Amino acid sequence: MKRKADTPPAGAETAKRTKKDISTEKAKQRFRKDLFDEAVLDGYTRDYAASAPYKHAVIHELVNDALLRAVRDEIRENVSFTPKETDIYKIHQSGDLANLDGLEDEALAKLPSLLALRDALYSEAFRGYVSHITGCGPLSGRKTDMAVNVYTPGSYLLCHDDVIGSRKVSYILYLTDPDTPWQSAWGGALRLYPVLEQAGPYGEVAKTPGPEPVKVIPPAWNQLSFFAVQPGESFHDVEEVYHAESPAALARDGGRVRMAISGWFHIPQPGEAGFVPGAEAAQMQNSSLMQLQGNPDQHDRPQAKPVVVGGAGEGTPRTTATKEGGDASDSQDSRGSQEFNEADLEFLLQYLAPTYLTPDTLTGIAEHFEENSSITLPTILKASFAERLREDIVKREAAAASASASASASSTATTTAATDDAWQVAKPPHKHRFLYLQPGDAPADSPWHELLDVLLPSMPFRTWLEMATNTTVESFDLTARRFRRGQDYTLATGHSGPARLELNLGLTPTHGWGDDADEEEEEDDDDDDNEVEEAAESDEEATNGKGKAKAEVNKPKPGAAANGQSSKTSDEAPQANNSDAAAADAADVTDVGGHEVYMAGDDDEDEAENNDAAIYRASGDDDNILFFQAAAWNKMTLVLRDSGTLRFVKYVSRAAPGDRWDVSATFDIAEGDDEDEDGDGDNGDHQGNAAEASHAQLLESSSEEEFRGFSSSEDSDSD
Repeated sequence: MKRKADTPPAGAETAKRTKKDISTEKAKQRFRKDLFDEAVLDGYTRDYAASAPYKHAVIHELVNDALLRAVRDEIRENVSFTPKETDIYKIHQSGDLANLDGLEDEALAKLPSLLALRDALYSEAFRGYVSHITGCGPLSGRKTDMAVNVYTPGSYLLCHDDVIGSRKVSYILYLTDPDTPWQSAWGGALRLYPVLEQAGPYGEVAKTPGPEPVKVIPPAWNQLSFFAVQPGESFHDVEEVYHAESPAALARDGGRVRMAISGWFHIPQPGEAGFVPGAEAAQMQNSSLMQLQGNPDQHDRPQAKPVVVGGAGEGTPRTTATKEGGDASDSQDSRGSQEFNEADLEFLLQYLAPTYLTPDTLTGIAEHFEENSSITLPTILKASFAERLREDIVKREAAAASASASASASSTATTTAATDDAWQVAKPPHKHRFLYLQPGDAPADSPWHELLDVLLPSMPFRTWLEMATNTTVESFDLTARRFRRGQDYTLATGHSGPARLELNLGLTPTHGWGDDADEEEEEDDDDDDNEVEEAAESDEEATNGKGKAKAEVNKPKPGAAANGQSSKTSDEAPQANNSDAAAADAADVTDVGGHEVYMAGDDDEDEAENNDAAIYRASGDDDNILFFQAAAWNKMTLVLRDSGTLRFVKYVSRAAPGDRWDVSATFDIAEGDDEDEDGDGDNGDHQGNAAEASHAQLLESSSEEEFRGFSSSEDSDSD
């Protein structure tokens, strides 16, 4: 944690204090008067044992009210926060409050109530209280692990189970405005997921979280929620804090600032009562075994359905393409040469913009892709076919909105397919959640059938793709995806093995995702030739440098950052006593998520181990974003993805103008196709100026304009 006062002068030393356990009597005085009564403790113990979907407890009015109000005031006046954004969360974090003992006397003197609260929570008296309720055994008083997290409108934490190291119990103590009660309609709830036991083909049983939460615990002043950390079971998230309808409404709501002290109790450390040598290592090993038991990956949805190119051998999936030039056998067979015939052109002209089929354009695309290992192709689909897809998407979104408006379900209820049940929910939620459609799922009269079963798996399209990228396709896998606002995302996943070609076809018809410059271009779809030529020129200008998994980076307008955000950086001093400032800023919805990101993987195993469920760490001085593409309409991106590169789609905020739609495809290519002549092929983390600018705008500005309450601080990760 970092105080607002000046940093100590060079050479100054701070004596490390030894944390001392306070007496039982003193600890009890810091909680509400009847908390430690036997009858009260027994009641919480019974409630915990009977709770679902897994055991948890909620205690209202936990702490002496005067003490907690003093804690809140000290935090607002003296504690610094850093806006943090990764694939799994978007929040403002303080440093680890365990470091309070290392502060100078002058700094610590500003936080007496916070220190008193920390010592009370980790006192022998309260540790025994939590242990009695949960039945989890002795807890450490020496290893304190807590931080202050602030969620403002647009903040969230996605599904995870908190299983790291020696954690035993997870808790959240809310510090929301005591004079403006938190409303459940504002979001920000702790949500618990059910655990499903699923049997495999050989009778093995795996535990996986259900796709939707079933228990919702809204924040409340002086409320403690806690549960035992259990591998493969304690899955939870923090619901997005929703934006207000207007700045006036936000000010009336006190800024919707969800502040909480959260952290973990750990198993006893050496020298403490209850310490067992080797217990921490055994717990970590058991956690790994529990997470792998029953091969839970086999229950993931969607499962990959790769189609092997080069002949329809035994067990090779076959498509159902019916158009000329794209019959079922063509989609499996390999022609052996990269060239079109007349039937191919006639077939592709039904779906693709004509200019993308000319020799000059294909040559230009291939040269650009060879130089940059990526390319962005706007207005790729023929206008008439694109319009059929748009009409279907608009119809589905309207039907979903109507069903949602008429439903009397809770805020956790989910609207799935709007007009049919072909779209399924991707799961498990600690990996991803969205609606998806695979080849063979869509009705024959649907434009999705023509896209997934006719065009993309056809030999003519595959020949076009090979010519555009100078690769040889060996297999492919296709999935259409719908990311619903306020619900859906993918968390970062890596790729191991040879480089592969990845295609994304953006089909998001709404504006306001940060790709408006390109959205304006597609207004005149009938002028395909001119648009494609202009787009190819601008794409050549916008892409800088070389390296795998790198593509066009959206250049913001003056004064705006990526996704339309303000370019104000974290170097500007935030304001204290911030309700009015937070209200004014958060009401201006600028970052709605939904962008696809490729990132260089982190090879530092120690650092990765210290992070929570987040795959990577985001900060203003990182330089590892390789690709950034906002949701867009009728735009194709092609990326050559190296081993170790991470990829995810950012959570789509409920404030988004609509749902994000796309088709995601992977193509395994013949080895050697990805080798650069000049030897730069492995420089996957080399960045051009545009990529560096986009990275800074995404991660430095994304939260700062929404919440300017406190100055920056060190890392912490918790709920």
